[in-house]
Amino acid sequence: MAHVQRKHLVRNGLPKLLIFVYLSGFCWLSIFCGSTGLAQTVEQADSTFPEVRVTNMRRVFHNGEHNAFTDLIRFEGQFYLTFRSCPDGHMVHPTASIIILVSPDLKSWKKVHQFSVPMRDTRDPHFLEFKGRLFVYTGTWYSGETTLPRSEYDLNKHLGYAAWSEDGKQWHSPVMLEGTFGHYIWKAAEYGGKAYLCGRRKHQFDVRPRGEGPEVESAMLVSDDGLVWKTAALFQEQRGDETVFQFQHDGSVLAIGRRGSDKAEILRAKPPYSEWQRKELDRYIGGPLLVRWGDRWVVGGRRNTDQGPKTSMCWLSGNELHEFAELPSGGDNSYPALLPLSSTRAVMSWYSSHEKDANGKLITAIYMADLEVETP
Repeated sequence: MAHVQRKHLVRNGLPKLLIFVYLSGFCWLSIFCGSTGLAQTVEQADSTFPEVRVTNMRRVFHNGEHNAFTDLIRFEGQFYLTFRSCPDGHMVHPTASIIILVSPDLKSWKKVHQFSVPMRDTRDPHFLEFKGRLFVYTGTWYSGETTLPRSEYDLNKHLGYAAWSEDGKQWHSPVMLEGTFGHYIWKAAEYGGKAYLCGRRKHQFDVRPRGEGPEVESAMLVSDDGLVWKTAALFQEQRGDETVFQFQHDGSVLAIGRRGSDKAEILRAKPPYSEWQRKELDRYIGGPLLVRWGDRWVVGGRRNTDQGPKTSMCWLSGNELHEFAELPSGGDNSYPALLPLSSTRAVMSWYSSHEKDANGKLITAIYMADLEVETP
């Protein structure tokens, strides 16, 4: 059971609400996380933005490996959580794998599937329910038989893979996604009987080493079956990066795009997605999240702060972000997922490296928390 203790403080002129949560089998999160490892809820100056209560923060998975890049979905009455796990750490290793957990109640979790791709680093898994199947998409880096040096990173060798299930119990082995070679795929979406992905690639598949930086572009990829893909549109000609799409009822797209270490952008387009409107946001966002919760948009991801990188959740209003929570996090962290349970309740996941094991070594684990919009 989680016990909640609250107190108010002011930071940057805004009142905030700190929530101290005691987790059964753990201890006070303030002890685990230090003075900066506490969930913080911003009381919005604009009354149109409700307060959000963050409770029941818990570590749900740690196996001694580097666990990161989360996603959540509800499928066939069950909850599913996916992430990358690697014994060799964050960077590009052929030992990486994708883990999928299942839960009937968001409390107890068990592994239902795990997969890897030979000589490839699998990472950034994302769910998509599409045409009666639950897909897990992963971008893969070619690594060969051992850890790939940074000097040999090459986007032209990237390739998308997917595993899928019709019932969430029996899973098909991962298959190569036709049309994704040379693309790093990220965040799937569905609209009008078609599936969409962000595909990050070198401009004209340039053969120069690495190909990072301004010459990287991002394309919107489209598929009729979730397995064979083609380019639908090019939406970032320079500094293409992780981008999440959300489709409106009329087919228009709202998107949040990372821009390397620069400030993120909000993007909008209407079919056929040949013209895009862009607006720079006020902050960098790593691993951006964009989800509709009730009648509002939520944006989440890694944010740089004076205390280092943190996992942050915000309301989106127009082109402005209004932070409502900062989760216990530190070091290598973020890439959150949020799953609405109702218009006022949601559950979220993220990864972080703010805790230590019994030997005092930092761990990188998967966490979850419950969110509730506070009504007057």
